[in-house]
Amino acid sequence: MAVLRHRRTAPPGTGALLEQSVTARRQRPPAAFPHRPPSALPGTAPARRPVGRLLAVALFLAAGLLAGAHQIRPAPYGDHLTSGPPAHTARARGGVVEAYDGRTLRWRYARPGRRPLSVLPTRGQAITVWDDGLVTDTDGRSVRWHRALPAATDWLRARGGAGVLRPLGRGILAVVTPSRIAAYRTADGDLRWVLPARAGCAFRPERAVRHGHALLVAQPCAHGAWTAQLVAVDDLGGIAPHRTPLGNEPSRAGRPEHPRTEKALAPPR
Repeated sequence: MAVLRHRRTAPPGTGALLEQSVTARRQRPPAAFPHRPPSALPGTAPARRPVGRLLAVALFLAAGLLAGAHQIRPAPYGDHLTSGPPAHTARARGGVVEAYDGRTLRWRYARPGRRPLSVLPTRGQAITVWDDGLVTDTDGRSVRWHRALPAATDWLRARGGAGVLRPLGRGILAVVTPSRIAAYRTADGDLRWVLPARAGCAFRPERAVRHGHALLVAQPCAHGAWTAQLVAVDDLGGIAPHRTPLGNEPSRAGRPEHPRTEKALAPPR
């Protein structure tokens, strides 16, 4: 028995419609989707920036800049030291402090624009007072400390540094100016005590003399008894009856600098 198969035929004009639809789809602009970076696409691992490498480079550059700035920075107080081994003698020569061992020059120390007025050699070191009121201590390898003298610059430039530096013994240096006597520990430049001049009086460092362990300093006054025009000091300060001065030795581990802790005006409890 024969099976009849019917073939569907498109109605007339359908082919033209299909062709027009396909052409319209091809000419239609693509839909506007928001732009997503590759890292935001699904299934894509986020891109890693080399933050650690950039940080390392920045630190390296910063270290180089700091090292360069350290090399080009001016020396403190204008110090220019041509280092050398310690020497027993030192003197001011022009604008330079020179230290000698016999006739051999060991080291030179200068502060451009400043002039040394007086040099005191002591135990392989040289203590110098300058015309700008600065006192320095040099051992040939480094400038160990600097100390400024208040209100003394004009007087030093006019009168010089004669008698200003006075050793008191036990590692203590007295610096005598008209307005005061200040004592420094030579080991580290620590200020130990200060003795101001009386009102209407002024110290005369060039007229100071040693008497045993004491330094006698003239203190002329416009009005006053002659006994008030002379003071005596030593490494512990002004010499007076029943004084209780502080110790001048550097502090040590486990040992206080001032072992006496009782009150000065009341008996200990």
